[in-house]
Amino acid sequence: MNFELSPEQEELKQAVADFARKELNANLLADERAGRFSREKWDALARLGIQGLSIPEEFGGTGRDLLATVCAMEGLGYGCADNGLIFSVNAHMWAVETPILRFGTPEQKRRYLPKLVSGQWIGAHGMTEEGSGSDAFNVQTSARRVGDRYVLNGSKTFITNAPIADVVIVFATVDPEAGSEGITAFIVERDTPGLAVSPGMEKMGLRTSPMGQVFLADCEVAESQRLADEGAGLAIFQSSMDHERACILAANVGAMQRQLEECIERARTWKRFGKPIGKFQSVSNKVADMRVRIETAQLLIYKTAWLKGQGKRTPMESAMAKLYVSECMVQSGLDAIQLFGGYGYVSELGIERNLRDAVGGTIYSGTSEIQRMIIARHLGL
Repeated sequence: MNFELSPEQEELKQAVADFARKELNANLLADERAGRFSREKWDALARLGIQGLSIPEEFGGTGRDLLATVCAMEGLGYGCADNGLIFSVNAHMWAVETPILRFGTPEQKRRYLPKLVSGQWIGAHGMTEEGSGSDAFNVQTSARRVGDRYVLNGSKTFITNAPIADVVIVFATVDPEAGSEGITAFIVERDTPGLAVSPGMEKMGLRTSPMGQVFLADCEVAESQRLADEGAGLAIFQSSMDHERACILAANVGAMQRQLEECIERARTWKRFGKPIGKFQSVSNKVADMRVRIETAQLLIYKTAWLKGQGKRTPMESAMAKLYVSECMVQSGLDAIQLFGGYGYVSELGIERNLRDAVGGTIYSGTSEIQRMIIARHLGL
């Protein structure tokens, strides 16, 4: 086995990290307190090519393979302390761009992907409903066919990017009696009559990533806005989640590395009882555990991305990556706060913000409990 990244992959990761450190951290404390999304930073990421990393050049992307893409996202997480901005980008890439690329018609790809890649448009993924959540396929939003059009009625909640989205992939059922086999996906543009979005929801963490509700009241869309065939929504959703779970936390690996370096510096320079606190085993053990989590999380992310790049299905590996990396980030966040003490608990240094942001990772894209269910199912249980 060769565990080395190629020079090109290493260069890409470092270039993204350097750019992010210089360009994406201004005004973060104020933006986080205000729950403010930065369109300027979004556009800067688009100019760098982040939104188009895995999109073919014919649609404005750079056509990177999945391993190179997760390396770039790892660099982004290392250099950019705005976890909310990164989360919005990830949701846009994996849950909007990817399904259009994989399932869209040539016309849909030409219409939407260049605008999504360039940052001109922001995408949202509308699956979760108030009565579903982890029971994702209990979709109540309906799609009634009328001639060559569909009339959508229902609502979606906890939708990342909804308040700022220009286009939403909406999952609705064309036949409630058919269960999951009736679920169908539609590409709905922001100015479509009958589509409305709520203001942003105030959240515990990831506050710079807007989250809201999507309302559909007799919202008519043309048949050409349907993504793939009727009843293909289940396959589209599962494919999107497989990619998202495999890749969405690559940035967390970079963030954990930055967090570790901050903790090492603290442990070396902060003295108590006449010596650096890193000389106390209760502190050094925490730092050692943080390093082990980074190593194992990185290997799991890289392996899953490599397998997908080989054309292999990775539902269990993606679930393991999502479960493990999200829970590692939470534990390392707790350890960092303990190491920094009172300074870790106050907001100024951003130590406590990393923990608040990390908790969301155990919920979005399927809770930790759902990931364990997926893993167990693939083990025959």
